[in-house]
Amino acid sequence: MEHLKEILKKCKYSYELMKHERAILSAQDGADYFGIEIGQTAPTLIINTDKGFFAVVVSGSRGKVNFDELAEILECSEVKLASGKEVKKATGFEVGSIPLIGLNLPFVIDKNLYHYPFIYGGTGERTYTLKIQPQALEELNHVEAVLL
Repeated sequence: MEHLKEILKKCKYSYELMKHERAILSAQDGADYFGIEIGQTAPTLIINTDKGFFAVVVSGSRGKVNFDELAEILECSEVKLASGKEVKKATGFEVGSIPLIGLNLPFVIDKNLYHYPFIYGGTGERTYTLKIQPQALEELNHVEAVLL
C-alpha cells in the first residue's frame, strides 16, 4: 500500500484511507458497512482482451458488466473477465483487493461514478478502503475509455 500512499500524496482531490476490521466482499456489503448508496461502491475488475488487460472501475449500481459493450468501446473482438491467476499476474493483487488507482494498466471508468461526491473502492489490502472523489481516477490512472 506504500505505492498507493505515494500516488495519493500528489493528488489534488480529497481522499481518505479507511481501515476496517473485516474484508468487504461485495458492493452491497460495502454500501451497508459505510452507510452509502450502492452506486458509490467502485469495484475494480480486470478484463482480458485481444488487446491485453484493462482495469474497469464500475459503479456498484451497474449490476452486471456488459462485455459486448466493453468490446465495442475498446474496439476489441474478445473481452472476458480475467481469471484469478491472470489478475494476480497482471496486477500483483488478489481478486477482491484490486486498487482503484496505481495499476500499470489502461482503465475504463463507469460514468455513473461521477454522480457522487465520493466513491469507495479497493486499496490492494482487504481491510482498507479508499474513499476518493471520482474525478481523481482520471488524474491518477491512464483512462482509455468511459463506460456509458
